[in-house]
Amino acid sequence: MLNISSNSIIGQFPADDFRSFQETRLSRSNRFFVRWLVSALGIFIVFLFLPWTQNVQSKAKVTVLLPEHRPQTIHSTIPGRIERWYVREGQQIKAGDTIVFLSEVKSEYFDPQLVGRTQQQVSAKSGAIGAYDRKADVLGQQIQAMRIERVLKEQQLQNKIRQTELKVDSDSIELERARLEYTIAERQWKRTDNLYQQGIKPLNEVEDKRVKLQETSAKQIGAENKLLTSRNELINARLEFHALQYEYGQKIAKAESEQFSALSDRFAAEADVSKLEIQVANYTQRSGFRYITAPQDGYIAKALQVGIGETIKEGEAIVSILPAHYELAAEMYVRPMDFPLMRVGKKVRFVFDGWPAFVFSGWPGASFGTYQGKVVAIDNIISENGKYRLLVAPDNSEKPWPKELRPGAGANAIAMLNTVPLWYELWRQLNGFPPDYYDPNAKDLKPVKWDAPIKSIK
Repeated sequence: MLNISSNSIIGQFPADDFRSFQETRLSRSNRFFVRWLVSALGIFIVFLFLPWTQNVQSKAKVTVLLPEHRPQTIHSTIPGRIERWYVREGQQIKAGDTIVFLSEVKSEYFDPQLVGRTQQQVSAKSGAIGAYDRKADVLGQQIQAMRIERVLKEQQLQNKIRQTELKVDSDSIELERARLEYTIAERQWKRTDNLYQQGIKPLNEVEDKRVKLQETSAKQIGAENKLLTSRNELINARLEFHALQYEYGQKIAKAESEQFSALSDRFAAEADVSKLEIQVANYTQRSGFRYITAPQDGYIAKALQVGIGETIKEGEAIVSILPAHYELAAEMYVRPMDFPLMRVGKKVRFVFDGWPAFVFSGWPGASFGTYQGKVVAIDNIISENGKYRLLVAPDNSEKPWPKELRPGAGANAIAMLNTVPLWYELWRQLNGFPPDYYDPNAKDLKPVKWDAPIKSIK
């Protein structure tokens, strides 16, 4: 009855006619549950060997790819007072369209003809430069003429000195001749006087010789005086030559000093002209800064200054605009533990707020409503929230991101990593291990275990 013997009697008699057999045998629902449980266990075991794509999930925010396409505020370059608005909030504008007109609030810029009058000062200073140039040229010509004149007079004095030197030589020769004649006359006088004492020569010859001696003595004295006079003339000529050099040196130095003063005044005038030209350029640029214009095509998001007659400071924000043309991107943040897994070009799946999606994070191919992107930039400095920021751009090889998507929208990011069996992923998650590292350039994408050394990031 208990059906514990190896010799079964089931089927040898109608068991359904006996109540005891009906109470002790298993019901069909129990047999169905056992079969279902065994089938579920088999399916679960098979399910554990299915491939699972490891991933890193984080919150993301839609932004724009290029910095110049991000929402921006327009600031006033100069302080001023708002005189007129040309736009309203939400209006579409083109690059160069006038947004607001400002008037000056500083007294030094009140003159409406400020640029023209400053330009007149530039013209006047430019004329002064021409006058200084002509003065320097005239002084240069004077210096050249004085140098030529000095050379000619030096040559004249050198000739005079040479003549005087020759005259000194001639007078020296005359003196030597006079001395020789004096010596001969003295000798003849003495000889004649001796002969007179002996009574050989008469007295008149002695007196003639004495007269001749006196004449030669007078000639000798005259020759000496003449030589001294010639020597004095030579000294005077040389002094005159040195005085000429000093005189013309002083004149030329004075003329050169005046020339340098004229050149200095010219350079100072050029510096003043440059300053005035800078002022003219600054005034011209400043007059253009009164009109605040749009730097690019876009939409007026919000007017940060309102009213007419309101005074604003230099560098103060006036209005914020949203560029009309931009490339969408998304910024996501990953934990420092997941940061080494990130590479430029890595695929990332997004689920944007407001777009329905059916997501299997481990089976991206079975997901619906997700959009793919690829990492284009990775920050090397940790953010204030303790995570690293990644910038992800749309992947052109997949379906495009929604056109209605706007910067600032939220999203869930799923960075795709290595493909492993599901049982391994469950084991990793239970133990808190990080995902497997792998070489994205390898053809077979074999994983490198988490405790293996990390290769350099390319």
